[in-house]
Parts: sequence; C-alpha cells; structure tokens
Amino acid sequence: MLTADDLDHVVQLSLATLRPAEPADWDVPAGTLEWSCWETAEHLADDLFAYAAQLGPRTPPLDRQVPFVWVARRLGGPENVTFADRAAGVTGLLEVVEACGALLVAMVRTTPPSVRSHHSFGASDPAGFAAMGMVETLVHTHDIASGLGLPWTPPADPCGKVLTRLFPEAPADTDRWQTLLWATGRADLPSHPRVTSWRWHGTPP
Repeated sequence: MLTADDLDHVVQLSLATLRPAEPADWDVPAGTLEWSCWETAEHLADDLFAYAAQLGPRTPPLDRQVPFVWVARRLGGPENVTFADRAAGVTGLLEVVEACGALLVAMVRTTPPSVRSHHSFGASDPAGFAAMGMVETLVHTHDIASGLGLPWTPPADPCGKVLTRLFPEAPADTDRWQTLLWATGRADLPSHPRVTSWRWHGTPP
C-alpha cells in the first residue's frame, strides 16, 4: 500500500531536480502544456493543497470538493486556490510546492484509512490521495523539467506503486516510468495505442 513516506519521497525528488534551475526562465511553456513552468508548479502546489484539504474535515464530503474558490490569473491559465508570490522568486515558488506537499503528507499520515472523501475520479481513501499527489508530482515535474531542459527520470518503485493503485489496467511488463507517461497521455508505449483521453481510478480496490 502507498504511504505518506512514498509521497514525501517523490516530492523531495522533484524539488531536488527543480532547484538547480532557479535562474532559468520559468515563463517558458511546460513541455507540451499551454501553461508556463511557473504556472505548472503553482498548479502542482494547488493539487497537493487541495488533496490535503479534501481529507481535512472530520466528516469529508463525498459528493463535492471542499468549497474553496478557484480562480485563474489569466485566460487559459490554471484555476488555483494557491499562488506563489512572484517577489519571492523561484525559491519561494518551490517553497510553496514543498509546503503544500507537506500538508498532504501530514494528512495522509493522520487520517484513518477508513475515511473516504470526494474526487471527480472516484471517492478515495488517504492512500489514494497520496497516490494522486504522487502522480501529479511525477508528471508535472516531467512537464516543468521538459520546459527547462532538465533531466527527470524518477525511480521505478514509486511509478509502479502509482500505476498499481490508480491505473490498474496499464500493462505490467513495461518500463514503469514510461508506462506512467503513456497512461497520462505524455508518451508512446511500444505495442500500445497512444492515450489521448485519460483518467485514473481513485476508488479503493
């Protein structure tokens, strides 16, 4: 089963990869996304925050998100609750990502495994929200690293855990990282059709 430690490990790997790019132009597109690298990092932080928030109420909602107000700062940009202060630079941006990741890690550690909370891809448990945070971190770090020209090849173990938990229909005999990129529509996988529309299965098995 996925744990808070798995999520924390992935977030720290992401930060270690992105911190050396502090002087780079973070307003370039993030890989194939229409968002910039800065916007994608804010979106990642917001995902981690939102998943933590879903586990926050004593009785989490099963039919809706916790009702924060999500707004976009520009037409076509990500709708977030969480934004980073531009005056704090990339160091501040990554600090926001780390803080939001820590919130989700803490909520996964302290929420009873029997708890369920709403997600549009299926009401999930704390381990499921950890997996969601991991896949967001893994693939959006890929997007940002692609835009900034950074190498990013995460270990097979967390990728495999995410695939098992959220993408049970994905092939099991292929490279784990390449398969996760394929499952999220970001790469080809030999002998398998390109994924053009995707979702994960958040409901606990």
